[in-house]
Amino acid sequence: MIIFAAFILTLSVVACLYRVLKGPTIPDRMAAIDVIGLLLAMVMVLLASYYNFTLFFDIVLVYSALLFVDVMIMAKYLEYKGLYR
Repeated sequence: MIIFAAFILTLSVVACLYRVLKGPTIPDRMAAIDVIGLLLAMVMVLLASYYNFTLFFDIVLVYSALLFVDVMIMAKYLEYKGLYR
């Protein structure tokens, strides 16, 4: 059942890739990239619990923190049209 849930989340990533490629605006594309990162983190947590591999939980924690920082940097760039203002 966990593998099926991971497969469904992976299909959701493919649906978000469409929004990244065909998104009408840049904020839509940014939101889709953020959702892809969150979905991949959830897939990693599901696989870690299925295979009982606890190192993945630490990797997901670091990955989620870096994803948050990445989204903040992109938002600052879009707000000010530059990073150094």
